[in-house]
This record gives sequence, structure tokens and C-alpha cells, in this order.
Amino acid sequence: MATNAIDQTRRMLSLVTYLRERPGARVGDVARAFGISEDELIADLDVLPMCGTSFRGGDLLDIDTDGDRIWWHNPDDVAEPLRLAADEATALLVAARAVATLPGLREGDRQALLRATAKLEAAAGEAAGASSRLSVTFESEGGVFADVDRAIAERRRLWLRYYSPARDELTEREVDPIRLFAVGHTYVEAWCRLSEARRTFRLDRVAEIKLLDAPADPPPIELRDLSEGLVQPAAEDPEVVIEVGPGGRWVAEYYPHDSAEELSDGGLRITLRTPDPASLRRLALRLGRDGRIVSPQALADSARQAANQALAAYGE
Repeated sequence: MATNAIDQTRRMLSLVTYLRERPGARVGDVARAFGISEDELIADLDVLPMCGTSFRGGDLLDIDTDGDRIWWHNPDDVAEPLRLAADEATALLVAARAVATLPGLREGDRQALLRATAKLEAAAGEAAGASSRLSVTFESEGGVFADVDRAIAERRRLWLRYYSPARDELTEREVDPIRLFAVGHTYVEAWCRLSEARRTFRLDRVAEIKLLDAPADPPPIELRDLSEGLVQPAAEDPEVVIEVGPGGRWVAEYYPHDSAEELSDGGLRITLRTPDPASLRRLALRLGRDGRIVSPQALADSARQAANQALAAYGE
């Protein structure tokens, strides 16, 4: 079952209390108690050690697992009553008020957040004064995130107008969202009704979004393991060969590849695979004189034609 960001946060907060009361709890027992897979639980446990009583360098949760049992080594160190400094109270209040204005936020969550904000203001006292003079405005991605998160929670279909940089065009499509995730940028994984296949959409490339009344009904699919990154070429994907000069060696660091052979001029001959070779045309334009596509020939010709058109437009 897909989990949205708010539900995951709620689960992790409950997990802290659960583990404190059950030292050495077994991974399988905890996963069953929370209704999640062991892999999902391990992913939560990887995040918890980055949480603590202060984002200014206070005690962090020292929680780890040997794969069978879960151990919390410093529960007493982080159990003392929380005391907020003025800058911490200000940051929390400004963030809470900003999140409460997000479009698409469920009303129940909004009201709960506003109640918590009021309690925090009362507890912070004079320290909360500075927060009233500050505000945060989210870019458009924030609204897209809220709509996607709501669609996942309510299992509703989305309509998107989406920009594809590989084709330099806007497309309209309906999608059944599956999950949100972040790998450098924030993405939604969804079943695309236009292509009838699983697709990944970067939120900052969504030009327009609408929450539809139709229920989301993606087919049962196995979620991809993203631990190795978003781009994970398959063996059956088409092969592309690129030669880059010294100024283009960064390509080998940025793109997963099968091989990178040294060239006499200090450059590289890079062989990689991609399900969409046309997406590398923009890479060739970006490289300019620092690189060229060697094969397949059709892609090389397409990149050369695009470069000539760009030069002609620049000349005009």
C-alpha cells in the first residue's frame, strides 16, 4: 500500500514511543504491529537516527538494528522535557504557519496543525514574538506536492500538464499516483493512463495539476528499489556511445554507464544504456564542443540537426 508523507511521519512518531517501551523488539514483530513490510520498517529506522531533541546539534536518537532486533541505546538521554530556544521556537512557528497555508492539505490535518501552533505559541511566550514578523511563501512545487499527497491519501486520479525536457513539449495526461519520493528532486511515481505504463514525474516540471473525482486504480506493481538512484538502466535498454573531451568528463560521474574508456586527449569514450535515447539529445547540446554522440547513428544525426537549428535561431 502506498504511504503518503503525513502518514509516514505519524508512523515514525508512534514508532519512537513503541520502541522505547520494548527494548530489543524483533523487526518482524514491529513491522506486523505497524502493518508495514520489514523493508519499510528498516527505511524508517534509517531516518530516525537523524532525528533528535534539537536541530542545533542536540542529542540524536541512537537507534540501530542487527536485522533481527532493534536497539535504542540512549532513550534516557532524549527523554528530558523539551525546552525550545528562541530561534527554534521561531523556526517551528514560521514553518507551521507556512505548511498550514498549503493548497490541498486535508482540512483535518490543517486544523490539527493550527491547534498545535497555538499551543506552541503559548508555551514559547516572548520567544515566539519574532515569528509574527516572518513569513514563508512556497513555490509552485509546494502546491503540487500537497495535491499529489492528498490524491495518494484519498486514492484519487490526477490530471497533469507536464513538461518533458527530452522532447521540449508539454503533454496532458491522467495518472494514478502511487508514491512520492525524493532523489535530489521530488518525484511522484504513478500509473500513466496515456502510456498505460508506470512513469515517474518530477514535481517542478508539473505546469498544472487537477485532483479528479475518479478513483485511482493502478495495477499491482512492485515498487522499485531506489537505493541505487533514480536512473537504473536495464540490460535490454538501447546502448548509446558518447565521446567527451576533458571538459565533459563529468558525464561519467553523473550518468550510470557500462564503461568509460580513456582517450588520448584526456577525454572519455562512455558507453551507457537508457530506455529513452532521445533524452540524451539535450546532453549533446549541453556539451557543445566538449562531446558528441557516436552511436546510434540516428541519434547522432538528430543531435547534430538540433544543434544546427539552435545555431540558426541564435543567428537570427
